[in-house]
Amino acid sequence: MKLPKDPIILLSYINTQLRDNYGSLDELCQSLTLDKQDITTRLSSINYEYDESVNRFK
Repeated sequence: MKLPKDPIILLSYINTQLRDNYGSLDELCQSLTLDKQDITTRLSSINYEYDESVNRFK
């Protein structure tokens, strides 16, 4: 799967997927064959970190 290049659009996409379809970031990455490290690095560049307790980047 090709992810959005823009980090703000990526943030919206990932958080929507987490909210609507997946119980964790690990589950999302495994299901869609995504690189968790790539996602977390790209979103940390705009000061967003994954919060497992609420299952979203904030």
